[in-house]
This record gives sequence, C-alpha cells and structure tokens, in this order.
Amino acid sequence: MSLNREEKAVVIEDVAAQVAQAQSIIIAEYRGLDVASVTVLRKKARESGVYLRVLKNTLVRRALVDTSFEDMSSQLVGPLMYAISADPVAAAKVMSDFAKTNDALVIKGGAMPNSLLDVNGVKALATMPSREELLAKLLGTMQAPVTQFVRTLNEVPTKFARALAAVRDQKEAA
Repeated sequence: MSLNREEKAVVIEDVAAQVAQAQSIIIAEYRGLDVASVTVLRKKARESGVYLRVLKNTLVRRALVDTSFEDMSSQLVGPLMYAISADPVAAAKVMSDFAKTNDALVIKGGAMPNSLLDVNGVKALATMPSREELLAKLLGTMQAPVTQFVRTLNEVPTKFARALAAVRDQKEAA
C-alpha cells in the first residue's frame, strides 16, 4: 500500500530525526527472510537500542540530504533494511551477528559520519568492543594503581601484626 504525501513527510521526518542522532547506519538486503526471523532481528535491535526499519530508498535519500551521511545515497539500491544507531558499534553488531545465522540477510554496506563503509568495514566495526565495554576497561585500568597502593599500605600493619603474633606464639611455646 502506497503512502500519501503527508505520510511520506512523516516518515522522512522520523528518519531524519534518527539520522541526526546517529553515529552509524548499516544497510542490508533482506530478500528471503521470513516474518519470524525478522521479528527476532527486530527484538535484538530493540534490546541494543538500534532503530531498525524497512524503508523506501527515495524517502531515506530525502532524509539524508544535508547530513553527514549524505554520501551514502549511492549505496541505496534494492530492497533494504536500515539499522540506525547512536552507538557506532551496536547496529553493526546486531546486523552482523544476525547475518551469521541467516544467509538471507546480506549486509550491503553502511556509513559513519562523513565516511562510507563497505561490507568488510561493517564486519570490522562489528568486532570492535562497545562503548560500555571500553568504559569498563578504562575504569579497571584507572582503578588498578589505586587498588595496588591501598594493598601496599595495608600490608605494613598486617606484617607487623603477624610478627607480634609470631613473637607471642614463640614466648608461649617457651
């Protein structure tokens, strides 16, 4: 069922709002996917905070005008599913993980602000750790010296207490 002019304008506004917050857009061809598989993919995308929709390419081209993703317009050919994410890695991970188990989903490419990604670029992006993982590693790295310092400071009175206990035990034995 085709959309009228007002409905198309609403879709363009919705996509433009998502693109304005996006750090990555991944596109994939979905021919041959059954409804159950798409439902599973949508659920995974929702859990990861990824905006996932099947859209008309002309509407997406209009939404991409005057954005940092405008160069992507040349990739928009065929029936495509769009994964848009504020986390640069999330959309690539969701689509790549799903494509590993479903041959019907074929990743065609993607984009990050002001740069296009080919299929290998999307796969490389999917293997990177997410923002949360990187922050956890950074926090662990920052805490390590402080933790070691506290352990060192705690070791002095502990050794003193052990020495006193050893002297006490030695006197009691004598």
